[in-house]
Amino acid sequence: MKIPKILQTISKAIQIHNAKMIVVGGSVRDHFLNKSIKDYDIEVYGLESLEELEEILSKFGSVNLVGKSFGVLKFVYRGDEYDFSFPRTEKKTGSGHRGFEVFSDGNMSFNEASLRRDFTINAMGFDIESSEFIDPYNGLDDMEKKVLRHIDDKTFVEDPLRVYRAVQFCARFGYELAKSTKILCKDMVSSGMLEELPKERIYKEFEKLLLKSDKPSVGFELMRELGILDYFPELKDMIGVAQDKKWHLEGDVWVHTIMSLDVMATLKSGDDKLDLKLMYGVICHDMGKATTTKMIDGKIRSFGHERAGVELCKSFMYRLCDEHQFINDIALLTKYHMVPSAFYSDGAKDRAIRRLATKVNIKELVVVAKADFLGRTTLEAKSGVYKAGEWLSEKSKELKVEKSAPINFLQGRDLIALGLKPSREFSLLLKSVYEKQLDGDIGSKDEAIEFLKSKI
Repeated sequence: MKIPKILQTISKAIQIHNAKMIVVGGSVRDHFLNKSIKDYDIEVYGLESLEELEEILSKFGSVNLVGKSFGVLKFVYRGDEYDFSFPRTEKKTGSGHRGFEVFSDGNMSFNEASLRRDFTINAMGFDIESSEFIDPYNGLDDMEKKVLRHIDDKTFVEDPLRVYRAVQFCARFGYELAKSTKILCKDMVSSGMLEELPKERIYKEFEKLLLKSDKPSVGFELMRELGILDYFPELKDMIGVAQDKKWHLEGDVWVHTIMSLDVMATLKSGDDKLDLKLMYGVICHDMGKATTTKMIDGKIRSFGHERAGVELCKSFMYRLCDEHQFINDIALLTKYHMVPSAFYSDGAKDRAIRRLATKVNIKELVVVAKADFLGRTTLEAKSGVYKAGEWLSEKSKELKVEKSAPINFLQGRDLIALGLKPSREFSLLLKSVYEKQLDGDIGSKDEAIEFLKSKI
């Protein structure tokens, strides 16, 4: 396992004190997954106090004591941060993620300390000095079998967030949840234990599921199996909602949505915030079908589902976060997700495209619409080509409205320069100019001024 030189140096210094450093947690797991290691967590065995550890670390870099009360020291060296801690146990003392009492003990064994971890794959260690891996709960064997297994019933249930962690780990690594772990997670869900979790912690697990999984659908299907969707009725209500087979051979709205989500995972830009917005846009795009789908003249129809989905989208998103602008943007993607295809089939004029740009980001909308179109089993979807999206992308680029609406050629100061005094009519005059601009009747600032002069 590759160990940064600074950690090797500190390990030698620790050894002088008859102690040793063991790399623990996700970094060891990621080594075996052949993933790049971004964070190193170190447990120090054999020292008597955190103060002694702090004194040693301070000789090599700066030490942040922000986590000292939890037995953690943050060591910073040349801009890189490492978490050093003593082996510890935790005792549940109340609800929520702060309802724990932490007991640090430098003389504790690795086996005893790792018992508090969630899954066997996260309970492995690497002894820096001996260059040996420590695997007390057969995590490596589970990795080879691609199974996610909890370590201990008693410690696992102390943090209900571990149910969500199971979901995102299975999706990210393509693992199957061990039968005993699945039963335990189901019991935790049905007993209401997840209710104590703050939305911020849940949102973080959704974020990892959506951004780090090649197939997020695996996680969403597991949430369905475990009963987690009871906490998200907007998702659960999509299950079993039938669709017209002309457009949706794949199945109900739920199946289509998670298929579209997997497509979206292949369209990610690398900008996490943007990708997260588009992922949620795909999740929410057909929520409105749950309340609008009806059989009309022998055909399944969902008239107005895109508008009906707006409030359902907001209801779902506010269960996860309170970022109002972020949520509003996702709701707009939901509301207009059918427009690219409709514009293409209708041969929409330039003015319609300009006006669309005043309501929603067209570039983002096209990505969501593409995931919606390709997340099916029709012949057109299997081609992998979304002609409507390509057409609208090109048109919006030509009109320079791909990412934002046109900027009004005139501002209030231009009206003042024409000798007008500021008044309530300013906004009406500027609006009339902008309407002409959107229609394509005005193509420059000079033309806007001439139009305004004639109007005055």
